[in-house]
Amino acid sequence: MSELELGKYSIGVGDRFAHQAKAQLQACIEAARAGVEVIPVWNKSNREHNIIGSEPSQTRVAADAAVKALGWKKPYFRDADHINLTTVDRFLASCDFYTIDVADAIGKPASSSAIEKFVRQRAGLAGTLCLEGVGEAIEITPELLRATAGKFLFAVEEAGKVYRKIEAAKGKGNFIAEVSMDETDAAQTPAELLIILAAIADEGIPVQTIAPKFTGRFNKGVGYVGNVAQFRREMALDVAAIAWAVSNFGLPKNLKLSIHSGSDKFSIYPAIYETTKKSGVHLKTAGTTWLEEIIGLAEAGGDGLALAKEIYAEAYAHREELCAPYASVIDIDPAKLPAPATVAIWTSDQFTSALRHDPHSPAYNSSLRQLLHVGFKVAAKMGDRYLRLLEANEKVIAKNVTENLYDRHIAPVFLGKPSPVAQLEHAEAK
Repeated sequence: MSELELGKYSIGVGDRFAHQAKAQLQACIEAARAGVEVIPVWNKSNREHNIIGSEPSQTRVAADAAVKALGWKKPYFRDADHINLTTVDRFLASCDFYTIDVADAIGKPASSSAIEKFVRQRAGLAGTLCLEGVGEAIEITPELLRATAGKFLFAVEEAGKVYRKIEAAKGKGNFIAEVSMDETDAAQTPAELLIILAAIADEGIPVQTIAPKFTGRFNKGVGYVGNVAQFRREMALDVAAIAWAVSNFGLPKNLKLSIHSGSDKFSIYPAIYETTKKSGVHLKTAGTTWLEEIIGLAEAGGDGLALAKEIYAEAYAHREELCAPYASVIDIDPAKLPAPATVAIWTSDQFTSALRHDPHSPAYNSSLRQLLHVGFKVAAKMGDRYLRLLEANEKVIAKNVTENLYDRHIAPVFLGKPSPVAQLEHAEAK
């Protein structure tokens, strides 16, 4: 059996309730028809499974069923999203992609002997590195090498422990490994990323995707907040640093950037497309599918609209509880949240216009969208009542899911064809 290898372009799709796998896969089929192969990776974290009361096996079953139903012949994967040493066991039987999240270990020091060994072995990194494809070099001083080891080496050691636990269970080459460092306070510089990749290589992790934290703010399901030109420069340097690391550290040749919480960052999509045409990229679209389910229910009217309004009312009532776990990736202005009594008399069009991410619509409400984004716990508590309405309104929901994923994410990121919304937002951001 040949080793599993992630393709050049891949998209991580969240499916909170495991009902939209076919609609999501249809978007990848549309991409293939347009001439680009985009590999689907269904991701769901341990936290999401705990909130919903689901198991990783259910996501695997849904993905397999969609692949069979639509005749998908290309690779696809199931991601154990943001796992660590304490949570990985639950995913070993059903997953073949592992996002090893070590953000919580950043800043914890490795042993002094481990740091000294790394600094000694990698002393050759100190100096000026000229990177191919960018107009500037990376400068690594001995002081930066040591400081970076002090900040990140322990985290990489933790990643190694998780990787070896997975390898012991599944066998070498039978899964894709990603190392994630994005859910932390400070962005890693391209120089730090290169040093981190040296540590990953020394740890023996055949990482195929790496998820650093970028500058700017990547809130859930809404637009990018930051300097687009700075993001473009930083990403280009990261891509060049990865290419240098592949050539010099013996890391997998298909190693590429993974962009987390990348969904709906329309203003940076052109930069991602231009920067990663050669290297490839993995984009995670987080919970936008869940939002498209709510949009579809509201669009359907009747019981679907009534349930959407009820979910909003419950989310409004429990805002602080729902937002607490996501505080670092949402910015909700409570004053801009409409009262449930106001929403209760909305038409389908009023509800969907407030929720659908169109920054140029006067009805769009980013605070409402973010609240519902983290409000899937409300639907989870409804159990079969929510799932039955998903099934009853499958056609309208699936249409929204496929169009959203293809038109707003796949087309601009992998085909360089921004949607009208993306074009407008990009023009404003310049």
